[in-house]
Formats: sequence, C-alpha cells, structure tokens
Amino acid sequence: MKGKIFIVRPFGNNRPVIKRDKDGNPAIVFFDFDKVETDLILPAMKAAGLEGGTTQKIFEAGEIKEDMFSELLLADIVIADITIHNANVFYELGIRHALRSKTTVLIKCRGFDETPFDIIGYRYIDYDKDNPGAVLTTLITFLKNSPSSIKNDSPVFNMLPKLEQPETEKFLAVPADFLEEVSIASGSRQIGKLTLLAQEAGFFAWEKPALRFIGEELFKLKAIEAGQVIWEKILEEYPDDFQANDRLATIYQRLAETEMATNTAEAVELLTASDLAIESLLNNHPEAEKSKRAEAYALKGRNAKTRWINTWENAGADKAVTALQSVFLETAYKNYENGFYEDLNHFYSGINALGLLTVITKLAEQNPDAWLCCFSTDEEGNENLEAKKLKLQELAAGVQLAIDAEKKRLLLQNKTNVWLDITEADFISLTSNRPVRVAAIYKKALENAEDFNRDAVIKQLKIYRELNILADNMQAVLNVIEPVAGSTETKTHYLLFTGHMIDKPGRKEPRFPKEKEAAVREKIKEKILEEKSKINGRVIGIAGGACGGDILFQELCTELGIETQLLLAVPADIFKTESVAFAGTDWIERFNNLYQTLPHQTLCDTKNLPAWLQKKTDFTIWERNNLWKLNSALLNGGMKMSLIALWDGQVGDGAGGTEHMIKQANERGAKVIVIDMREV
Repeated sequence: MKGKIFIVRPFGNNRPVIKRDKDGNPAIVFFDFDKVETDLILPAMKAAGLEGGTTQKIFEAGEIKEDMFSELLLADIVIADITIHNANVFYELGIRHALRSKTTVLIKCRGFDETPFDIIGYRYIDYDKDNPGAVLTTLITFLKNSPSSIKNDSPVFNMLPKLEQPETEKFLAVPADFLEEVSIASGSRQIGKLTLLAQEAGFFAWEKPALRFIGEELFKLKAIEAGQVIWEKILEEYPDDFQANDRLATIYQRLAETEMATNTAEAVELLTASDLAIESLLNNHPEAEKSKRAEAYALKGRNAKTRWINTWENAGADKAVTALQSVFLETAYKNYENGFYEDLNHFYSGINALGLLTVITKLAEQNPDAWLCCFSTDEEGNENLEAKKLKLQELAAGVQLAIDAEKKRLLLQNKTNVWLDITEADFISLTSNRPVRVAAIYKKALENAEDFNRDAVIKQLKIYRELNILADNMQAVLNVIEPVAGSTETKTHYLLFTGHMIDKPGRKEPRFPKEKEAAVREKIKEKILEEKSKINGRVIGIAGGACGGDILFQELCTELGIETQLLLAVPADIFKTESVAFAGTDWIERFNNLYQTLPHQTLCDTKNLPAWLQKKTDFTIWERNNLWKLNSALLNGGMKMSLIALWDGQVGDGAGGTEHMIKQANERGAKVIVIDMREV
C-alpha cells in the first residue's frame, strides 16, 4: 500500500480544555494530545506500513500555508482528531474534504465537544483520554483497509456527486527559480546539473512535476541514461502513466540498438521493456491523440525491425533468405502500417511501412522458393505476393500525399523540417530507377542535417544494399554521403577526484602537510595511470580546484594528456578565498592557470543555496557541490566512472567533505579507489 500520511490534530501535552458531564455541566480538564499521537497514531502507522507527519513540523519549518496545503492534497490518508472544536483542525479537515474524495480517518475522544452536524454520520474511532492506545488494533485495521475502500468519506464529494477529484500533480507549484535553473542547465547542456536538480527535487512535495520537466529536457538533449532514471522513478508510482511509458518506450529502444552489437541478450530485454511500455500506451490510453498512437505503433515497428536485422545481418550468403523468412519482418511492417493508418499525416510510419513492404516484395521476387515455402500451397503464396504488390501501390500513393501535405503546411508557416526532406528522399529512392537523381536529392536533403540525421540515413541505406534491394540507388547515395565520424565511439569513462586540501597553518591534527605534496602527487599519478590502463576508449577527468589534491589531479591529467573539467561550487574569486588563498601565492597562481586553460563550470553564484532549496535546512552548498560533481561523472552509469579519493579515513571537518563523496559514490555503484593519506 502507499505510505503517505498526514496528521491533523490539536497540540499540547498539558492543554486545558472544557469537558461536559452527562448533564452538560462544564469542567476544565488537562488533555495530552501529544500522548494520543505517541500511544495511538504513530504505532498504528508503523504497524500499517505508513509514514508521515503533522502540522507541527510545518510550523517549525515556517512555511505553514504552502506545505500544509501540499500535504492535505497529496497524503494518501489523513488522520484528523476532532475531539475539540479546534479551528485549525476543522479548517484543515475542510480543505482535505474539498480536495480528496477519500481517505480521511476521523478519531475522537469520548465525552468532549459534540461532532459538528456536517460530518455526523461519518465513521470515526473513539478513544479514551487516559488510555488512547486501547483502540490501537481498531485504528490499525482501519488504516490497512481504508485505501482499498471505494466509498467516499468526503461530505463535499458525496453531496456533489459530479464533482471530479483534481489530479494532484497539476496543483503542485514548482518554484519559478527552480525551473529557471533547469532551463539554464539544459541550455548549456549541463547533464550533471540536471540530474542533480532531479535528485534535489526529491526533497519536496512538487518532485513529480519537477521530474517531468527535467525528464523532457534530458530527452531533448538525448541524455538517454540520465532520462531513464527519472522516467522509471515516475513509473514506479504511476505504472500506467502515459508520458513516462511514452518516453521509456523510446529510451529502451535506443539503448537496445546501442547494445545489440555487443550484448544481444541485454538488447532483447530492453526491446521487451520497450514493447511493454508501448502496450501500456495503446491499451490504457485509447483517448490519446492519434499522432501519439501513431508514434507508439511506429516505435513498436522499429523494435521488431531491430530484432529482424539481428536475425540476418550475420547470416553470410543466406542473408536474403533469412531476412525474408523472419517473422519479425512482417511484424515490423504491420506495426508501421498500423501507425500510418492511425494518422495518415504521420509520414514517418508511412515511409517505414513502404520501405519494409518493398523489401518483402523484392526479396520474394528474387527468392521465389524461399517465399512459397512459407505457405501451405504455391497458389496461396502467389496470391499473397500479388496482394502485397497492390498494397505497395496504395501505400506509395498515401505516403506521397502525406509528404505533400506536410510540405504545404510548412511552406505556409515559412518553416523547414530536415526529417521531411529525408523522408522525401527515402520515398524517391524506393520509387525511382534513376540513381543519379536519387543521390542528388539525398545530398540536398542532408545539407543542413546534423550528424545523427546523416547516421540514420546511412544505416537505412546499408540495410537495403545488404539485401540487394534497389542496390544501384543505394550505392549511388552512399557514394556521395560522407560517413559520420565517430558514430561508433564507445561511451566516455569519467575519472572523478575528491581529496583533502593542503593543511591550513596551525591545524591541530595534520592531515595533508605541505611537505607531503610530492609524495601525494606520485600516488595520484600512479592511480590515474593504473585506472587509465584498464579503460578502452575516451577518458575525462572531473575535479574541483582546491589547493592540494584537486589541483594536483588537474595538473596531472593535463600532463598525461587526459581531458579534464574544472567544477567549482562558487565563482572563482569566492572559491579562491575559501579554498586556495590560505596555502599561499604559488597555489593561487596554479589555480589561475587551470581556470584559464580548462573548461570550467560554476554551481552557484554565492555560498548560499538557491531560495527554493533553502527549506532543506540540513543541506549545504558543499554537499550540493559533491552531488553535482558525482552526477556529472555518472552520465554513463557506475560502470563508466571511477572515483579516486585522497582520504585519511576520518570524518571530515564539515559537511560535504571527502567522506561524504565516498559514501555517495558507493551508494550509486561507482568504483572507489582510496589513497590513504595515513600511508603516504
């Protein structure tokens, strides 16, 4: 069951309240409302597997309105103690009843204020003032059963049966300065900063809408692994969520295509995950826009196409026959066709359906025996092929109309679309017998294209060429298109460094005395070289710029020809004052040299946390800085990141030190290499 709970109650452990006897005579008694929470509510929550808090915590944090409204809106269960006519309690109870149709649990001590007329008839649990824990079992049962109940317990929703409960996420206001920080990070392609902001959003009630915003930005930036983490987190809470399934369907598909060459088993698992996400889209959201459903079918077609290619690309001389007889070929074609029929303007699914149907008919003509053996009789096979040829003509006409309609629409808006230009070139390559014309049209379509556009075109044309489908057209195009440099490059491995600064003058217990600089430098160099020797591909170093370990690491990377990035918690002038200047002018000059020559980024403009983050009172700029650097190094996952840590094995002088970084890296599955300062 879900575990968010919010407690609405009076406060005080010796609070004077009026109690009336059976004749209505008033008397002052002292009530321990805190005891009700400790003896009844909290044990019941624990037994039912629930977590939560009270308004008291919000009062202490100083943001009563915003946080209280969020809790009343988001809590899966609200427990309200209506023992006395407390204005705050009934105000909050009214808000809850107006926002959520269920589940609100009422509790009340016997013998105190009468239940207000508006909620008479709604079930509540009564307890004894001196022994509230006596009804613990009853409350536990109530809490366990309430979420599964379909009965409304809100007078508002019962009296207004057509009133619809709001989608809670839409009512959560994400701070404007947070959104601005996300936009700036996205605009400068700071993937590590975006993943940091996603992690920090988890501190607040508005986490989910914030994650959606960041997830979309990462998707636009093609930061696949980082986006996967975010959308999977949303899917954990909302398994049928359209947006999360939509994005993950594409993310899993792209990861599968990357893995197919080296890890077929993992690629197949990813394609299956993508298909499951697509099924959720198609089955649970029939009301979705037709363009979205078309995209879902097209992606399902692409998954089948990836499986199809994997069946024949290493089949040697039998490639054509293996490709023709693969069940995935027909599946891919049908899904693309379904996408096109969902939305006849969706030219992407149309051109892919046309391409695969062309493959089927051409291969069948070239390999008649292989084609006919897939049917019960030759007559059935021949009839099927003729039907497909007729469908090919119909489909070609439909795709031509879709392309022409989109061209006209873009012309009226004075816009261009490189994918439309490529699609038109694809169409001509499939329907023309003039290789020179085909090559010229592709060359024009790719004039302003990005590398990934060019790469996609080359991959598609090579499929046709490998299967001898319109081979002259395809070869003519491949002769004039330059291959994409580095398109098969392995993922970057990041070397992250953390470690102690040079000791400040007068430090009571030495940790990194300045006379150990040369020895420390050799140790860091040894670990860099040792780790680099195990890595196949590009290596990038990441570190701060503090005097001591940071600067030594940055200088060594430069010396060893390793790309490195300088990440600073605060602007350079402030940083030098905080973390460099005390060690002397030599260290300042070394920092300045690194700052002038290395690519650098700054986390915050001041030592203060941004306003939206200051509510997180147990968090500092230095902890945030560690998480930022760690997220920046984890772009390709824990298997593609190593942390080199210069550490004395002790608790740091303050928050956000080396110990904190090591702990965080271990929790995220990164490799940690410790240089023990005590042994240097």
